Amino acid sequence: MRAFPVSLPSGQRYWTVLDEDLQVVAVADGFLRHQRFGRDGAESTTKAYAHAIALFLRWCARSGRSWEAGIEQLGLFMTWLAHAGPLASAAGGSGTGSAVVLAGPGSQPSRSPSRINGVLSAVRGMVVHAVAAGTAPARLVSLLYEVADDRDLPEQARGEDGSMSWRLRARHRLHEPEAPVDRASDGDIVALLRACRSARDRLIVLLMARAGLRRGELCGLRRGDVHLLVDSRGLGCEVARAHLHVVRREDNPNLAWAKSRRRRVVPLDFLTVGAFDTYEFERMRVTPAATSDFVVVNLFRAPIGAPMRPDAVGELLAAASRRAGLDRPVRPHQLRHACASNVADARCGIDVLAELLGHSSVTSSQVYMHPDPGRLRAAVEMVPSPREQAGATR
Repeated sequence: MRAFPVSLPSGQRYWTVLDEDLQVVAVADGFLRHQRFGRDGAESTTKAYAHAIALFLRWCARSGRSWEAGIEQLGLFMTWLAHAGPLASAAGGSGTGSAVVLAGPGSQPSRSPSRINGVLSAVRGMVVHAVAAGTAPARLVSLLYEVADDRDLPEQARGEDGSMSWRLRARHRLHEPEAPVDRASDGDIVALLRACRSARDRLIVLLMARAGLRRGELCGLRRGDVHLLVDSRGLGCEVARAHLHVVRREDNPNLAWAKSRRRRVVPLDFLTVGAFDTYEFERMRVTPAATSDFVVVNLFRAPIGAPMRPDAVGELLAAASRRAGLDRPVRPHQLRHACASNVADARCGIDVLAELLGHSSVTSSQVYMHPDPGRLRAAVEMVPSPREQAGATR
């Protein structure tokens, strides 16, 4: 079982799951197509779901179970998922009946609780879709969820129309300990900027660290999306001052797409505006790049002038991290985390943070609102002492 990308004649792509005979697994394919086209999900979402479902189906096949029987033993799958490393769980690895002994509880886990919960979420989605489509027995839902009505809730928590409603809670889920946001420090960002070898590379770092763009949003930017004027009404835009528009397009040749279809406006500060100006002079000296409609293009490797791939952004940051002498390479999402953390430290509201980052729900932004140790100490030190409150002078 393995995840596999599918390109349709329309140019759209999604991911599916193939079995050992390279045949499409129908139950997985139906769910993944529904996620991609029925719910208008991003290709990256179906990719993550496909890899998660492939893991589950791989375990079912290697343990001699049908996928329906695997749902009945989801606890065993969780144990396997936690302790089966790449050798045992990868596609093309150990098959059914092979002499492989897996370490159980007590050994070092191979996957984190958050990764396991993500896999389980994809599996639950596949099962619920199969039940709704009539291709799987309805009893599987009760194996995945605790189903309860609202009769035990206070009257204020029930629906206004007085009718009884139902609620679900996943039966299988690991506790995820709270961990600090894995952000790039301000020192790391300065070191990266100093290690950049071109104006384009500095702009890339700033757009992620100061504007919070994802790498797909960055590589999908068109020149018409960037408005650097004080007044952009002449361009047909009512937004004041320097900003850019994040727009999802699915015809980008570099396969770079914004995660959400909802357009958003991201203000730009003076550092990023200055980086845009410097980069424009740099790219104008490269003829194929000067005529490209994309903002971030290849200047130093073939094909010159083509839009950069999202993967190339990670390679660029890894190389810059090595030149900067950092202990570990800075990843693109760590720069986005740094932007979000700095906005939260500036005491902006969670609604502002969610809008800047393009989160569909403010719950995705809550992780950045947890105060760090420095903010906790500053809050304690701002509280006046009892002597000061009493007005004592000595």
